Amino acid sequence: MSFALCVFCGSALGARPEYAAAARAVGTEIGRRGWTLVYGGGRVGLMGVLAEAALAAGAPIVGVIPRFLFELEVAHPGLSSLEVVGTFAERKQRMGELSNAFLSLPGGVGTMDELFEAWSWTHARLQSKPSGLLNVAGYYDSLLEFIDTMEREQLLYPASRAILESGNDVAELLDRLSTRT
Repeated sequence: MSFALCVFCGSALGARPEYAAAARAVGTEIGRRGWTLVYGGGRVGLMGVLAEAALAAGAPIVGVIPRFLFELEVAHPGLSSLEVVGTFAERKQRMGELSNAFLSLPGGVGTMDELFEAWSWTHARLQSKPSGLLNVAGYYDSLLEFIDTMEREQLLYPASRAILESGNDVAELLDRLSTRT
């Protein structure tokens, strides 16, 4: 498999059109680079926008979806591969196994769970894969401030903070993630 980027993002579109535009840009850039997209397997929200753009750009796509979501018919029907697993925990584990790096777009509680789990795996040295935040329209400003507070208060090691890349330029952020693997 080529370089595989796992992308976490919302199953909703969110309040700003910039979020969908960013998901399209990421999917397109993954295809342009000849990479594989690994994601949650959905056809709804930002996940669907991301998958459609990656498909249009010719990227191979591996979706990993829990059975209960598959049964609700939210799985994307046009993927290169769709793996159905039992739980969210199994989905995160499998996406991690398939990927070289992680990128989080705007999303809700599920995206936050995935972001922090992948980041913590590298922090704990269970893997050596970078994580990134695409800070679309300032979506992650408050979270980045909080993370900086954690480091300043000596509750997050500088080396662990350095694992998490962030930026608002898709190509530049993907370059950083791909060179850190």
